[in-house]
Amino acid sequence: MLARVELEVRHLRALCAIADTGSVRKAAVQLGMTQPSLTTQLRRIESTVGGLLFTRSQHGSHPTPLGHSVLSRARPIIAEMAALVAAARDAAVGVGGLRLRIGSIGSRAVTGWLRRIHRRLPDTDTTIHIEVSSNTLLQLLATNQLDVAFVHETAGFPLNVPEGVERRVLIAAEPRFVSLSATHAAAARPVIPLADLAGDPWIVDPTADDEATALRRAFMAAGLDPRLLHVRDNTTAAELVACGEAVRPAAPTADPVPGTVIRPLSGDPLTTQLSLASRRGSLPLRELDALYADLTAAYVDVAGASAAYRSWLDRKGSPLLPSAGSR
Repeated sequence: MLARVELEVRHLRALCAIADTGSVRKAAVQLGMTQPSLTTQLRRIESTVGGLLFTRSQHGSHPTPLGHSVLSRARPIIAEMAALVAAARDAAVGVGGLRLRIGSIGSRAVTGWLRRIHRRLPDTDTTIHIEVSSNTLLQLLATNQLDVAFVHETAGFPLNVPEGVERRVLIAAEPRFVSLSATHAAAARPVIPLADLAGDPWIVDPTADDEATALRRAFMAAGLDPRLLHVRDNTTAAELVACGEAVRPAAPTADPVPGTVIRPLSGDPLTTQLSLASRRGSLPLRELDALYADLTAAYVDVAGASAAYRSWLDRKGSPLLPSAGSR
């Protein structure tokens, strides 16, 4: 019964998102969905209510009279459900209890970040929510489902930051490295030109924000045309790289799986900005400062554990690590 209620509320949120953004495409981005999935969901809802809820044109999607009627009833329901969920979560934590809801992209820094938080706040109920999409994490922040989130933004592709959400930059431009088979002809090179990998299929995660578009743009700037493989499963992607079937972008802090190496790309054609996001006023400034310091220390630890990244930081003269800039 509860699952059915939650499903119906999600449907109502989808209708409100389409009405608020005026576009199925924009609403899908806001909800962390694909446009085809949201379109299918909308058709199911319209089939259930027995009529069109939106008219579609080249200027966007606009509610029909039936749509306005449904939306006028949907918005109070969504607000009541949000209040109910918040009250239930507060009760679950206990009267006077402390809670910290963290969101994050996948990163080796997360483990160390949590360890520091647990050590500093032993009596706080801390939870972690991992997502591939930073846009999804920002939406969870905006709707009070998270307190802070570790997010990344691909250079040239700004995130959809909701009103009231703020970010504090951790790393202004983290380079994206490449993961390739240890037997690859370019694996012995300390830095690899993008052109040397132009003939390889590149694995991208279709759910990751702008990963495929950014990679294609980098190749186009170099006058190259890559072949992209859309693979969502991380285990399968790692196996394809290890056996030499493909290469894929990798964080510089990533730990190479057996049979692979991780190398920088010449000229750093792909970079991302890392930041800590929060809702304005949701946490005391002192606590935000402490969470930022915890995350920074955790990131420095994993950066120092990567020989390839340490070498890159030294070449750039970065002050991130104690040894950086020493040469």
